Amino acid sequence: MFQTAVSVADVVRGTFVEFVTGLREAIPNVLGGIVFLVLSYVVIRLALWALRGTLDALYPDEQDLVVSLGVTVAGVFLWFGAALAFFKIVGMGDVAASLGTATGFIALGISYALSNMIADTVSGVYLLRDPDFNPGDRVESDPATGVVESIGLRKSRFRDDEGDVVVVANREVEKKWRRVGAARSE
Repeated sequence: MFQTAVSVADVVRGTFVEFVTGLREAIPNVLGGIVFLVLSYVVIRLALWALRGTLDALYPDEQDLVVSLGVTVAGVFLWFGAALAFFKIVGMGDVAASLGTATGFIALGISYALSNMIADTVSGVYLLRDPDFNPGDRVESDPATGVVESIGLRKSRFRDDEGDVVVVANREVEKKWRRVGAARSE
């Protein structure tokens, strides 16, 4: 009975010593990780601020949606990279590698599932940037003909000859359209 008590005490003592040793070895990595996160926060905020300023200068105010989309996408990539680097710094490089690989496969699946929405968004950016395609223009495209009411990132709205609003996916409009009348004066 006495030997069992001594061996349990040895196991507890050994476990405690191992825990404290591991904690002592981990503290520099954790502190380095915290410093990295603080610096990452500052650098990412500055980078996103500079990107927003640049995109604001390139795009007019009515295309602020494009600016916000660009800044959001850049922010997601920057923060994901910072998270992977943080895991590497604190000694969890295998976790970072696994996360990076898994995220790649998930992104591939999501991009396939959302391919039409992505096509609409890309086409929407092109339509918003096109100087020949503006609200008030009379446009003929395969799915609809009428006056452009609004252009969004995913859909454009036309007012047809009967006065109805026709909503069309931007990927369908971008495929083939032509302006058939001058922009209406406002």
